[in-house]
Formats: sequence, C-alpha cells, structure tokens
Amino acid sequence: MIQKKLISLFLFYLIFIQSVNSAENDIYKKIDLFGEVLEKINKEYVDEIDQSESMDSAINGLLQSLDPYSAYMSPEVFNEMQTETSGEFGGLGIEVSMEAGVVKVISPIDDTPASKAGIKAGDYIVKIDNVQVQGKSLSEAVDLMRGPVGSGIDLTVRRRGVKKALTFNIVREIIQISSVKADLLEKNIGYIRLTSFNENSGKQIEKEIKKFEKDNNVKSYILDLRNNPGGLLSQAIKISDYFLDNGEIVSTKSRKSSENRKWFAKKGDLTNGKTLLVLINYGSASASEIVAGALKDHKRAILLGESSYGKGSVQSIIPLKNDGAIRLTVAKYYLPSGKSISEVGVTPDIEIAEGSDDFRIKTKTDNQLDYAIKLLNG
Repeated sequence: MIQKKLISLFLFYLIFIQSVNSAENDIYKKIDLFGEVLEKINKEYVDEIDQSESMDSAINGLLQSLDPYSAYMSPEVFNEMQTETSGEFGGLGIEVSMEAGVVKVISPIDDTPASKAGIKAGDYIVKIDNVQVQGKSLSEAVDLMRGPVGSGIDLTVRRRGVKKALTFNIVREIIQISSVKADLLEKNIGYIRLTSFNENSGKQIEKEIKKFEKDNNVKSYILDLRNNPGGLLSQAIKISDYFLDNGEIVSTKSRKSSENRKWFAKKGDLTNGKTLLVLINYGSASASEIVAGALKDHKRAILLGESSYGKGSVQSIIPLKNDGAIRLTVAKYYLPSGKSISEVGVTPDIEIAEGSDDFRIKTKTDNQLDYAIKLLNG
C-alpha cells in the first residue's frame, strides 16, 4: 500500500516537473519569437526605426494588456511625474486612462483649462493637434498634450450620445489644485466640494466641518464628489471617518494574502449624525468611490447623481534599474459590503442625470445640486 502511494507521488512529481519545464520552454520560445520579429522589423520595415523606442513600446504594451492603469514610465516621464507631485504644474487639468487604444478622460479638474473648455468625464480623445491617438501608448499621448504654459492645443473628442466629433481649443496653464471649497446654502445646509484627495484635503474638510458645527443653524450637509478623480487612499479613509462613528471603511485584496488590509472608522462623527447627501457622477473615481461607497454601505448618506467611474484598483510605482518605473496594479478595493468597485462603480440611491451643456448655460442651474437642496428642505 505504502509502495503504491510512493509510486503515485513520484509520478505526480514527474508530471509536475514536466509541466513546469514545458511552461518554461514555451516562455523561451516566445522570447525567441519576439527577438525574431524585432529583427525582421529592423531589416524589412519601410522606415528606419529606433529599436530602443520599439522596446519601450513593447514593455508598455505588455503592461497595458493587463489593465488600463498599468503602464511603463521612461526615465524622462518618471522624473517629470516626481516633479509634478508638488501640486503645481503646467497642463490642461485632466485625469486620463487608456481604453481600447484611445485616451479616455476620467475627470476634468475643477477650474482648469480642460474643465472651462467643456471637456467631460467619459470623453474619448481621438486626436491631439490633428495627430491620431489610436495606436499610441498613454505616455506618448500625455507627452503630446504637454507643452509650454500659454500655448494652445486642439483636442478632438468623441462623446457618448453625440454623433459628431467635438473639437476643443485649450490654452495650457499652471495647474494649482485647491481641493476643498465650502459654502452655506439656504442658510442651513453645509456644502463641501472636494475636487481631489491630496495631502491636505482631510485637514481642510475637518476645518470646514468645525466651522459649520459652530453655526447652530446648520442642519444638514452636502458632500460634492462629482468629477473628483481620486488621489490618496489615506485621505479617503480620513474623510470617510469624519462622517462615521464606527465600522469598516474599505479593504484591499492583493495576490499576496499577507498584504490584504482593512481600515475601520474611529468613534466620533464630526457632524453629530446630521443628514448627509453625497453627489457623485461618472467623473467620481477611485478615492471618491471609496468615500461614497463606505457612506452608502453604512446607510450614513444618501447618494445622488449618476453611477461613478469604476476605478477600484491600487497602483504602485515601482522604480526600475534604468531610472524609469512601472505603474502596476497590485490590489483591488472592496467596500464594507464586500463588493468590488472595479469596472462597476458605485450606484446612487437617487439617479439624477446632469443637464445638457446648453441647458446649463441658458438657465445657470445644476440639476443634481438643486434636487439635493430641495430634498433636504423637504
């Protein structure tokens, strides 16, 4: 009996080793094939090519085949990204990703050239200054959008529900992001608009809430997360905690179970449980979805607007030996309910579509905010 078991284990081991060797052989064959293709291109392609650029494109293609958020950054791009983390830089003011070979707008940032020109979340950028975007990597497309402050750029976009392509002329500016705006509406509604989750967002919101709480007339709150592309996870957790008294806020699950994490709210709701409405739309992504989803799952807030973007993944910047880096998805976010945000987004409790551009310009109204105010006033 023991002898039979030993023979079975030995056979299993041989089959396992054979399958591993077979897989390794397949990989080496693919590497050889890639080298052969590169050689043929170098010898036969109609124009002379830069092999270094071709290799960069191949690396980027591999990463972008994983998901829209993984990408390769050359040493130059990585250096520029590190420079821009100060929060002040020249550009258009849009958060973008890649989808089906075309640049997709995640969200235009409030009061930036792109937002003022009329670029919307979900727009597909098909041309940049008459250069076709199809076939280019995300970093190449972003490079095309870069330029001196004060210079103009034409973006041609395709928009859901609009038959013809739209062209916007945008002048590049220094982008200074002020993430929090607050106002008292209808004498008793504390309105907080959050445009991104940067290092100071939590402190700014805490300051505004404390100001409102000193005013005994404030009976309810509106947290506006529309067109907020996200940012720092730490700030999403902190801001969610301000409105919660306990419970899970978000969890992350990765390939390595040892790296799975959960974050919980601490006791103490800064608003003392006052009625809270959260505004979201298709431009609400990542950290915005964590806050909106956590508050919805705990029945702490009513969500109003449109379904959010669906960016529920965590990216790490991993430096490489050549002084470049890769942006790689290493985990996914999960709401307290256990649902993933990725590709699905957060659904509002009350669905209110944004008005058309023409309607908004003519009437100077905001469908979603107006409805929220009416709801709070009974």
